[in-house]
Amino acid sequence: MAESYFLLAATFIPLLLAPVAFVIGRRAGITAVTWFSFGTLAVSTGLLAIPAMMVQGGQVYLESYAWGQFGNFGLRLDGLALPFALIIYILCTVLALYSKPYMVHKIMEDMPGHGSSSSSSAAAASAGGHEGHGHAGGQVTLTVDQQKYVNRQMGLYFALYLAFSMGMLGTVLATNLIEFYVFFELMLVPSFFLVAFYGYGARRRIALMFFFWTHVGAVVLLLSLLAMGFFAGGFDYSTVMANVGKIPADWLPLIVFGLVVGLGVKLAAFLLHIWLPYAHAEAPTPVSALLSPAMIGIGAYGLLRLWLELLTGSYEQYSLYINMWGLATMMYGGAMALMQDDIKKVLAYSSISQMGYILFGLGSESILGISGATMLYITHGLGKAVLFMMAGSIILQTGTRSMSKLGGLAGKMPYTAVIAMIGALTIMGVPPTSGFMAEWTMFSGVLQTASHDADSFRVVLFAFGILSTVLTSAYILWMIKRIFFGKIPEELAHVKEASPYITATMAAFAALSLAIGVYPDVFFTPISDYVSGMFAGHEGVLPIPESSNTLILEPVAHGAEGAATATTTAAAGEGIAANEGISAAEGTGGEGGH
Repeated sequence: MAESYFLLAATFIPLLLAPVAFVIGRRAGITAVTWFSFGTLAVSTGLLAIPAMMVQGGQVYLESYAWGQFGNFGLRLDGLALPFALIIYILCTVLALYSKPYMVHKIMEDMPGHGSSSSSSAAAASAGGHEGHGHAGGQVTLTVDQQKYVNRQMGLYFALYLAFSMGMLGTVLATNLIEFYVFFELMLVPSFFLVAFYGYGARRRIALMFFFWTHVGAVVLLLSLLAMGFFAGGFDYSTVMANVGKIPADWLPLIVFGLVVGLGVKLAAFLLHIWLPYAHAEAPTPVSALLSPAMIGIGAYGLLRLWLELLTGSYEQYSLYINMWGLATMMYGGAMALMQDDIKKVLAYSSISQMGYILFGLGSESILGISGATMLYITHGLGKAVLFMMAGSIILQTGTRSMSKLGGLAGKMPYTAVIAMIGALTIMGVPPTSGFMAEWTMFSGVLQTASHDADSFRVVLFAFGILSTVLTSAYILWMIKRIFFGKIPEELAHVKEASPYITATMAAFAALSLAIGVYPDVFFTPISDYVSGMFAGHEGVLPIPESSNTLILEPVAHGAEGAATATTTAAAGEGIAANEGISAAEGTGGEGGH
């Protein structure tokens, strides 16, 4: 047993309290269940932050429990899991508050006898709670049965929401192949029901498509995980790493292929992306803001942990193909986003493109590029959450997602416009947002490998990658222009700013993006240190360049002629340390450090 239980509590408190959220929603109403769910996730985030502070400095925090024939059930927070875990729970916590006005609007819109004809009244109710004044100045009064229906649906929503949050966190903290798969599937089940119960359009058909694609990908992944564990003699990550040499050479390409395809479906990489534009566009916006920024990026985490770390020796053989795949995903997603009229479909295809950026960095064969790709998970999480929340705000206040019916809303919704612009700059990678550091390091790593190897093909890939950023800027700015600038349609003259539940939560993510942009080392240092340790001794993966020599030129009188010469002094940069010492909250039979 472990000596402390911070990660265990942070992971399972939301799951254990999910039924309580359902009961509170039914009996105490909307406000009570909203703040209960927010408090549950806030406490869990605080519990996660305690070991996160211990990880700063290159150490590893581990809790491990005996798990029978599968090995150990462990929860591990290190420099790789840290950014994923924190961003997941921060997103889940803040979006719980955002969910209140949006989901009340959505549930009332779908309520029997309360459909589209009264959608403006529903929007009005959502702006101020379940009964209040909205942007149209109207008021809606619910019958007792209708209020019970809304309360019950909100309770069910938050119960599924809490379970979904737990599944995502457990996946990135897992220390065992079977444990990883269990949490990986636990993400899928509640998200399927969230789309099926609360989505738009043909939501049940879309939810089934989402379930089918992601479950098939998970089964392919499971086959590779079982093969890894069988040949290595155990399913713990530490066992696989210690016995990776026992995996037959003719099996290794098949295992890597299964990992890449299975996780590529979750990433929605090019050719495996079919499900994403439908699921993300038709999911309720708070869920879209988790599916896109948080859930699909866990596919990138899986590649980092299960392939690059556990099967490190096979990385250089296939990295160029990942680089090419990433470029194709970047360009396809960007081009498709540029053609959309639906705000949420623009953002859905944008998510495909952004996952391409991450793949592009993961195939760079450099510590800098891989670290930058990992940082991109953070920046995409914050920037895309802001933009999806902006889309939800527009839907609530205007009743439409079609950009051709919008325009000029900056004058009516100034706070939303400013915050959305910060989210847009984050996705485009413009300083001082967090996106700049992530994209700059990722592209630097790609160029470092191309120049070091004198590889003209990688140089071409780098050039097209830079061109893809122009495509990203084009669809993002075109979307902002069509929504917030130009002439406002007459039917939108009444529009007002959204509820504080909407604007305040959006502002929180925008502020965090700016803070990380100003001081990125809080995440980048543990990431780069850990990735450096992963590839210690692998000459094919380039280390982070040392600091450039500093030249100091001093004129010196020389001889009778007084000619000026210069002496040069150099200050050598310090190298990056590989994995430092490990401090763990170990349990008996626990996993060792990295």
